[in-house]
Amino acid sequence: MTTATTAWAAHGTMSGALGTLAAEGATGALSGERGVVYLLEGRVVHVESALTPDLGALLTRSGAVPADGWWEAVDRGGIHHRVGNRLVADGRLAAGALEVCHLGALFDAAYFVLAHDTRPHRFRPDALHWLGAVRSVPVDTVVRESGRRRALLERIWPDPDIDVVPLTRVPGADTGDLPARRGRTLAQVDGARTAADIAASLACRTYHTLVELRRLAADGLVTAAPGTSAPAAAGREAYPGTWDDPDTALLRRLRDALEAL
Repeated sequence: MTTATTAWAAHGTMSGALGTLAAEGATGALSGERGVVYLLEGRVVHVESALTPDLGALLTRSGAVPADGWWEAVDRGGIHHRVGNRLVADGRLAAGALEVCHLGALFDAAYFVLAHDTRPHRFRPDALHWLGAVRSVPVDTVVRESGRRRALLERIWPDPDIDVVPLTRVPGADTGDLPARRGRTLAQVDGARTAADIAASLACRTYHTLVELRRLAADGLVTAAPGTSAPAAAGREAYPGTWDDPDTALLRRLRDALEAL
């Protein structure tokens, strides 16, 4: 059992609360306005956000793991918090590939959770993620990397709404000779999809997609769809699902995404 205190609640930011929990060597799940950070003995082992494609969606959409193989691993390993271990043990995915994919998903979700560094909502001591520990990362590394990503994206295009609202192409804009990845990203912009939707459709890391979308915005090729605005920072109802029961919410979103293929 964790010995974490309630000192995390004194902080007005997720990063501050995470720093306290890390110092205490806490195990559990810290919920915020845009997602959940899972800790094991003070280190980050998983981050999830409704604003990024999940690990399962990325693995199955990319063809790295067949959908039935993914759900078999969830069914067999989820209750024991060993889905990642199950994927490797069953030969569905090499351990190194799982680690790379997991870390990519972790840092992508952490960007959104920490982008505005809003107030934490709740800490559930000893809560474990059903994926299981693949690789742990120090809290300060996650916070520092999230800040680095935010700074880079702001240098490309300063409007953060591009990250979260439905996007549309600018009528009459000359697409010119776009790099291949940027062209593929632009092709997914349809007035309804958000960056997360586009990343999921391309089976691409969310951060890479954000970079391309902000470059497209800077070039005058995409903009927020008419009548859309960023979800209110204070409204948890603005995000799919609630974070009081993040495991159930994530599994539901995963299954919906896979069934939509």
